[in-house]
Amino acid sequence: MRKCSVVALLFLISALSCKNEIKFQKPNVIIIYADDLGYGDVSSYGLGTLTTPNIDKIAQLGARFTSGYSSSATCSPSRYALLTGTYPWRNKRAKILTGANLIIDTTEMTLPKMLKNKGYQTGIVGKWHLGLGDSKIDYNQKISPGPNQVGFDHSFIMPDTQDRVPTVYIENGSVVNLDPEDPIEVSFEKNFEGQPTGKDNPELLSMKWHHGHNGSIVNGVPRIGFMKGGTKAQWSDIDMADEFLHQAKKYISTVKEKPFFLFYTLQQPHVPRTPHPRFEGKSGMGPRGDAIIEADWCIGQIYAHLEENNLLENTILILSSDNGPVLNDGYYDDAVEKLGDHTPSGDLRGGKYSLFEAGTRVPFITYWKGKIKPQVTDAMVSQIDFLNSIASLIGSEIRSKDGMDLSDVLFKNSGEGRNELVLEAQTKTAFRNKNWVLIPPYKGAAKSFYTNVELGNDANYQLFDLHTDRSQQNNLAESHPEKLNEMIERYQEIRGSQ
Repeated sequence: MRKCSVVALLFLISALSCKNEIKFQKPNVIIIYADDLGYGDVSSYGLGTLTTPNIDKIAQLGARFTSGYSSSATCSPSRYALLTGTYPWRNKRAKILTGANLIIDTTEMTLPKMLKNKGYQTGIVGKWHLGLGDSKIDYNQKISPGPNQVGFDHSFIMPDTQDRVPTVYIENGSVVNLDPEDPIEVSFEKNFEGQPTGKDNPELLSMKWHHGHNGSIVNGVPRIGFMKGGTKAQWSDIDMADEFLHQAKKYISTVKEKPFFLFYTLQQPHVPRTPHPRFEGKSGMGPRGDAIIEADWCIGQIYAHLEENNLLENTILILSSDNGPVLNDGYYDDAVEKLGDHTPSGDLRGGKYSLFEAGTRVPFITYWKGKIKPQVTDAMVSQIDFLNSIASLIGSEIRSKDGMDLSDVLFKNSGEGRNELVLEAQTKTAFRNKNWVLIPPYKGAAKSFYTNVELGNDANYQLFDLHTDRSQQNNLAESHPEKLNEMIERYQEIRGSQ
């Protein structure tokens, strides 16, 4: 009888132990990061005419944030801030990169490093654009440092952007499908003798350049910079979304037995917009709209893959964008001509490159089946808070310099968001405190000549009350001097002298 009681007790203890393991199992984390996707480009926000059913499904089942921000109105700084939890303006190298060296110090704490410390497998698939190497980059050799040296166990990336050379994939530091007999040469200063360019050989183009993109031609598309060699390694633009999706699904399938982190960084709808022929004409808005439809489909495929592998219940999905939208960003692709009634920025002012709200206020959605209750919230949150918030959720003591622990807000349907946030656009900064936004005086054009985006530059201080004027049409700096001075004082406390 005693023996039976002991066995029963051991069985009970074992069962309780297993139950606790399940209860406290670390969740997988997937951040899906679009490129230049605007606040009005996602139909669940109800501000544009495009339909994004797969994103909408996740938004309806999770938390959709109406005041979710990237840290910057351009890509490289936003990615830096997301991974480090540090304002990009603290790092002078954190700006739009072209063939640059790695801007994250390998000794710096990052989101993937923090997760690795807690037993996670970590991977990135897609656009990188945070620099590679620490001197002149030789793409014919193992490239280091890069993603693998700042916390990622696995990386399958494009080095910079789709519109820049080299037009090759890099897997764990090595160019994919590189032929040693056809070495890659890259320059951003001058062309290689005998190589056609968009400027000199328009007859070879399938996509016409508008500004800046008149270098080497790959797949009929002129790029920024010059490239020679690496023919077998060059990517297929129309197959890029499929390739990144394949690699993301493969990574999930490979590591699914352990807690994992995946940074799935889409190239859409950044230029050049080259949706697969399956999506051509689907939006009625030309390649930009079609690329967004393609991106939405990719997100749906990731969701389905998680569901098929019984991973949804223990996987946090975070969907956002690196900055706001832009239409003509270097190519003639009908983005302006076929826009119709669609409003990529929604009811916000500005866009990519801008200090106004549409530069950094972006689609922002969190989903965790059975954990996050469906809701729409006005709480102010930022991608700079991901490191601290996820760290808190999984029991890590690591904290970043500028991030906040918003784990309750992001993942638990409780708590309050930020009160204040410094926002950046092309090294210039603005300041939001509760519903007020301050833009200091800056020299420069009010509107970009090429992109037609309002940049936020003005000779005088600009002060807006987002509660009554979300579109930032009424500058209250003169009529509210006390609030203006209060905002300036607090902004300078955080930002310091510029």
